[in-house]
Amino acid sequence: MSIEIRRAVVADAETVLTMMGELAEYQDERADVKASLADWQGFLGREDVIVLIAEVDGAVAGYVSALRRPYLWVGGDQLALDDLYVREQFRDRGVGRELMLGLARHALPERLPIGWGLRIDNTAGYRFYERLGARLVTKTAAGWSPEAYERQLNESRQPSE
Repeated sequence: MSIEIRRAVVADAETVLTMMGELAEYQDERADVKASLADWQGFLGREDVIVLIAEVDGAVAGYVSALRRPYLWVGGDQLALDDLYVREQFRDRGVGRELMLGLARHALPERLPIGWGLRIDNTAGYRFYERLGARLVTKTAAGWSPEAYERQLNESRQPSE
């Protein structure tokens, strides 16, 4: 079995979007994926969006995506890992590890830290990342949708009685 890791290009937008949908389906979050093919074509043309694709014997097996962004507490930049996904038929074959190592190779020349979030119930993920030597810190992720903060803004404008 031969695993090849390569950086995604604009022509890979449909493939990446398809895999993102598969990941969202696996996590019961399909309705949350709003990005379009045009969005992904734009993302893959940006230097700060890093997407690596794994191919096993020529078949697309998975991807890892990350954003290069400022690391305000530390100074400099970091890679914020967004998704790591391996298609079911390629799991337990070293593909996830190779994707993570590919991301590490991308970060190494500038020694960029890599950070990510992980669901608390993802015990397999915890074991995987611990085997890589990652330091795992329990933290709750929060999100504020435009609809929710718009409601708050509208409520704050209303005169008090």
